[in-house]
Amino acid sequence: MDAAHRIHWNQLALPALFDALARADAEVAVTRALAEDLGGVGDITSAASIPASMRGRAIIVSREDGVLAGLPVAEIIARRAGLTLIAHTHDGARLARATKVATLEGPFATLLAHERTILNFLTLLSGNATHAARFVELVRATRAQVCDTRKTVPGLRTLQKYATRCGGATLHRIGLFDAVLLKDNHIGAFAAGSLADRVRSAARAARAHTPVAFVECEVDALTQLDELLALVAAEPGVLDMVLLDNMEPAMLAEAVRRRDARAPGLLLEASGGVRLDTVRAIAQSGVDRISVGAITHSAPALDLGLDLALDPALDLALDPAPNWDPTSTAEHRP
Repeated sequence: MDAAHRIHWNQLALPALFDALARADAEVAVTRALAEDLGGVGDITSAASIPASMRGRAIIVSREDGVLAGLPVAEIIARRAGLTLIAHTHDGARLARATKVATLEGPFATLLAHERTILNFLTLLSGNATHAARFVELVRATRAQVCDTRKTVPGLRTLQKYATRCGGATLHRIGLFDAVLLKDNHIGAFAAGSLADRVRSAARAARAHTPVAFVECEVDALTQLDELLALVAAEPGVLDMVLLDNMEPAMLAEAVRRRDARAPGLLLEASGGVRLDTVRAIAQSGVDRISVGAITHSAPALDLGLDLALDPALDLALDPAPNWDPTSTAEHRP
């Protein structure tokens, strides 16, 4: 992702966000997913039992309420497989139970061979979107934005972050390359000196090295916050955000009060102990952002099904026996 730190991800519409952030990674992920399922041989069960001329259709249906994410990934898989995908809705859409998401048409054996890969991506990413939407709904009418984290499935970072945007969340830094977040381990590794001095030095060094989306520093005590507030009051722009780690709502509210009095332009982000049953109280403290690892690392998969059927309208003359060519449904692209 060249110059990724220069892109304002949260200002992009979802289709543009997928193309800019996740499409390249989706192509790689699909290649690997198909390889691990088809193994260069193909679906030997379908090839051994389904005539090659048999065609059919499959309808992807939501089995529960949720938020859709991952339809462009399903389109990538369909394109590679030679299937036709007709979308009936779009990513970010609220799904009721029994909502038709998309229809797939093509050789019946190919549908069977790609069914699980399509559903694996859709259920995972829609689960991320749905869980994010639950948190977003709970902070409604507060100033807080729900943010994702780097706690993602290895190799699927950008896809999961895209999915959280589908659920209404705000993207945090994409990786270690696009923003500065000084955490306790970084602070402890600095040479002796005041926290403000160490943060100032790190911020200047980072910005001199490369453009960054923001500079943020973690604190776990109000005395540390006070030191950073004095820094920002004296040197506006040196620090963009402070991460308030594992603070109770009353302490968060006090942090907001102190920020408002001394450096109102500084953003405050709450982290740690954020659950569905705690996020509302955290948001009501007045913080600007709440980072929630659960929307990517602990989101339940959304239950989506794929209903397969032969297509009688095609009125094809079927082969009397299967055409044994298991590689016909395999993925051959590099």
